[in-house]
Amino acid sequence: MRWVLCLGLLLLFTASRGHAAPHVLTPESDDARALESQDEDGAISEDAWDGLRLLRRTGVDPRSATRGWLYALPGLTYARVDALLRAESSAPGGLIAALSDDERRTLRPYWTRERPAHFSGDVRLLTAFAMADRLMPPLALQARARSPDGWSVGLLAALARRRFEPPTWEPRREVLVVSPPHRAVVLPKLYVQGTFARARVLVGAFRLGFGQRLTLDTTGLPTPEGFVPDDEVRGAGAPERWCFLGAGACDAESQAEEVTPDFRWSEGFRGAAATVRGVVGERAEGVLTAFGSYQSRSLSSSMLREAGPCRGRSCPAVPVWVEKERTPQGTLSARLLPGVFREWAGGGNATLRWSSRVRVGATAWGARPVWSVEGASLDFRPSAGYPMGGGFGAAGVDAAVGAGPVDLFLEVARSFDSAPEGGGGVGVVQRTVLSAEEQELELLLRYYARGFANPYTGAPAGADSLEGSRARNELGARARYVQRLGRSWRARGQVDAWALPEDGAAPGTAGTVRLRASARVDWTEVSWLQPSLWGEYQDSGVGESGDCVERAGGAPCADAGLRVTGRVESRLGDAVSLAAQLGVARTRDSATSEARDETRAVLDLRLRPHASLRLRGRLSWTRPQRATRASTEVAWDAHRAVSVRARYAWELEAGTERVPTAVSRHVFQLEWESRF
Repeated sequence: MRWVLCLGLLLLFTASRGHAAPHVLTPESDDARALESQDEDGAISEDAWDGLRLLRRTGVDPRSATRGWLYALPGLTYARVDALLRAESSAPGGLIAALSDDERRTLRPYWTRERPAHFSGDVRLLTAFAMADRLMPPLALQARARSPDGWSVGLLAALARRRFEPPTWEPRREVLVVSPPHRAVVLPKLYVQGTFARARVLVGAFRLGFGQRLTLDTTGLPTPEGFVPDDEVRGAGAPERWCFLGAGACDAESQAEEVTPDFRWSEGFRGAAATVRGVVGERAEGVLTAFGSYQSRSLSSSMLREAGPCRGRSCPAVPVWVEKERTPQGTLSARLLPGVFREWAGGGNATLRWSSRVRVGATAWGARPVWSVEGASLDFRPSAGYPMGGGFGAAGVDAAVGAGPVDLFLEVARSFDSAPEGGGGVGVVQRTVLSAEEQELELLLRYYARGFANPYTGAPAGADSLEGSRARNELGARARYVQRLGRSWRARGQVDAWALPEDGAAPGTAGTVRLRASARVDWTEVSWLQPSLWGEYQDSGVGESGDCVERAGGAPCADAGLRVTGRVESRLGDAVSLAAQLGVARTRDSATSEARDETRAVLDLRLRPHASLRLRGRLSWTRPQRATRASTEVAWDAHRAVSVRARYAWELEAGTERVPTAVSRHVFQLEWESRF
């Protein structure tokens, strides 16, 4: 595999010169907070972070895991996965025994048992609040349990303090009307799952995906193989404005006041899903999966329009008024409105497997939105990400074949919708992977027609989007490489280039070529000095449908730039870890075409004075926002069945020319977990 190493080094050199792609392969870590920090620092892609977060919650059973589920775990190549599967087939438990010490430590948080020896589970309670909040803190409760006979149950409940009710229609003024937000206890996710020798069934909330994620995927995993239960919840996030009305409707004090937002969650599918496995012929295994869903979905108030002849981006959004005791207070700013429409969806997948590396499958699904607002004739605006006009769906076939170090994957799909000027389009994804246990090279080719409007595709795509969908109107190629040299070196890189076959949101964009690149190198020979260096170059439109969308904090978006980050970590045994990180960037403002420089410095200290106690301190400074953030965190395993994590963060934003007002925040987070 020496030639693979040469190609990888060439790839890294190209990336460092700024010729293409956005994300490196997933960094390996066994610490959830370390992964969160990597996400915050931009060292891990959003898709990779979402997939790892799902895997950490649902878990993977090493005794029954397929090739696709094992490959989704961090740090494993296809060749390494195949070696582990051979070890497991030779003797029960052989997979765990075949892991190295580093792999065992990294993968430990992801292992689970579908059939535990005893009834077991966990309960997590999360909250977050700021000193300036005038409301009680938001709460989120996750609970799950598993039984020895293969049954499991899970739920997510939350206390929302600023929840809107579904809007109603005011025909006289032709506006949507909502009451002021109020406090409510909600149960957004609940599931019951049964796992048997040849079948699996789930009723409740779930995500699912197949093949190369082109026809259908809501999991975020790189190689999904069916459905997974869903009780995911996301952190409260950055503070939001206290005033929920549009500009000019609140006094100056309310306009500047902030509040900790409620916890968030994704709205996946909700209904029933089942998978059945059986022998087909003498050597093949058949896998049949079917699902049905009836989900009440939220939508931003800016994504709604009245159904009618207007079809373009200039179609105005339906005004949403806030009324209190039938007295108008003002127009609602862009916020999620719950239960705006109900979605009926259903479909399935049929796959024939001759081995873990050879298969062929077909996937098809369809969905129809039903608007919940009586008396109104509503439809999606183009930027909503859903096709206009009514029902939509997709159908496709996928295949995989592998021999020796080479694996080939292909998926072809056709979307369909009811849009007057749509009707659907074709999408194609092809992957070629050359793998060894310590290195892997992947080449991915993709094409998405302009009419490929598929809201539930997870296929890889560039950063730009058309009418709220990234995997649309794109012809591209991506190369990814990972290399390990024993315990000393790790190198990862990615190069991505794509073009717009037809005009995008702006006329004259057809044929435009866009490039992104990233690379990372880690040296881990000695524990007391472990340097890392990574960089990213991009030259592409960023934002929805070609528009420039401002980032958090009022910083202007950038459609071109080079970012380089260096990090040095020193580990003094298992008790002390100190890391210093410095990142610099030079970007171009999309709106003014002016260049701007950015700097981010981070100091991270982790202590473990006792096996049950972990302490962490983190200090960061960002320019030109002149933002300083300091946080301290305590994680205590009070008992083998109880753990508590508390975090305090102080944030100071000195202000910029765009946002001159200085802001100081004191934010607290608390997480309590009990296992049984």
